[in-house]
Amino acid sequence: MKSKIIIGSRGSKLALIYAQKAKDKIIQNTKFNDDEVIIKEIKTKGDQVQDVRLSEVGGKGLFSTNIEKELQEKKIDIAVHALKDLPALETDGLRIDTFLERNDPREILISNNKKKLKELKFNSIIGTSSYRREFQIKKIRNDFQCKLIRGNVDTRIRKLNDGLYDAIILSCAGMKSLKVEDKITEIFSTQELIPSAGQGIIALQCCKNDNEIISILDKINHKETSLRAQAERNVLKVLEGDCETAIGVHAIIEEDTIILEAELFSLDGLKRFYEKRSSKIKNAKELGIEVGEVLKKKSNNSYKR
Repeated sequence: MKSKIIIGSRGSKLALIYAQKAKDKIIQNTKFNDDEVIIKEIKTKGDQVQDVRLSEVGGKGLFSTNIEKELQEKKIDIAVHALKDLPALETDGLRIDTFLERNDPREILISNNKKKLKELKFNSIIGTSSYRREFQIKKIRNDFQCKLIRGNVDTRIRKLNDGLYDAIILSCAGMKSLKVEDKITEIFSTQELIPSAGQGIIALQCCKNDNEIISILDKINHKETSLRAQAERNVLKVLEGDCETAIGVHAIIEEDTIILEAELFSLDGLKRFYEKRSSKIKNAKELGIEVGEVLKKKSNNSYKR
């Protein structure tokens, strides 16, 4: 039996908040105490490369590869990730089956003059690093000029305040976790801007053969969030989604039914393919596969290079 548990995390303020949440859950649900659950900060290439799109330097894996390597080398027991930052296809030998209760999945706008999206001046410059967000807001108003923005939440807000952008779009979950909701100008519904698959979900990863850690993680898994994550991620898996795939996916659960809504854009953002379906919650994984296959067929692979 392990005498301590080591949790691996990125070193950003937000990532460490997520890691602390995981640590607290483990302590609440096991015999381990505060000193026996250790958070280890791990540098990732995604944090170091800040001036280009992720798709140009290796994709979403830049945020997870170094952490996964430490898992494989048994230097850590558990890896903590923001689910939306993980590649669609899972790494051999590793398991992502544990999810903490979902935070707010919605998107938010911050603008310098507190104007909402539709009130912004003509040709406003909007900061985003996501093709999905870019195409979604251009669907609302096609005069917007989208400009790349990278960095943590504090860095992005500073760039906005410096006048480099008229507004920026971020995830609500990050703002709430950092307790900076007072800076939010506008919150979009998940129908207005369908979020990224897994947005607002903290995923915990371990080795497939580490039965002791798996039994601990099973105790802290949030069942409803897990079903939503499985459905959303399976859409991505079918589409083999990466950083260039402009896709929004969001699932909700009402009683014993899961409702899955997704939109996919062509590479140039000019065509939008939409699908909404539901099934019993026991078929969450299958629903994700079904929606992914429908979108793939509708798009005729126009979302891929």
